[in-house]
Amino acid sequence: MPRSHHGGFIIFASFVLALLLTMLPLPGWAQPFRPEWITLVTIYWCMALPSRISIGWAWVAGLMLDVTLGNLLGLHALSLTIVAFLTIKLYQRIRVYPLGQQALAVLVLVAMSQLLTLWILGIIGKTPGSWTYWLPSISSAILWPWLFVVMRGARRHFRVT
Repeated sequence: MPRSHHGGFIIFASFVLALLLTMLPLPGWAQPFRPEWITLVTIYWCMALPSRISIGWAWVAGLMLDVTLGNLLGLHALSLTIVAFLTIKLYQRIRVYPLGQQALAVLVLVAMSQLLTLWILGIIGKTPGSWTYWLPSISSAILWPWLFVVMRGARRHFRVT
């Protein structure tokens, strides 16, 4: 008997909210600290529902991010796809970690995504000029425990399966 899935709208809404938070204007001093919202949401859903949220969701979310930010089409799609793949492969290990250790795993995944993006930007000659490029990895890791608790609460409240 096929299993019924619930909460597809909540998953979609979380990606839309992450995209909106990515587009939210910030003061100049706060720009370098903007977390990688789409990457964080992708990591969460790949850990929570690895059989349902696949690399395809990451690819589409990355394409939407590329279109929204006006980047090279496929830039974030490729990095999010790789993050989703690694998260799905390692979710059983990461999920049992305490939130602090999960945050370190998220730091590595987000930094790896940024490294891949930096590599592609370097190939096309658009490298960022300062070390502040890496600050979103740190802010994303710091934000992870709170984001995890909020998203887990929403997943349980809306019975997303």
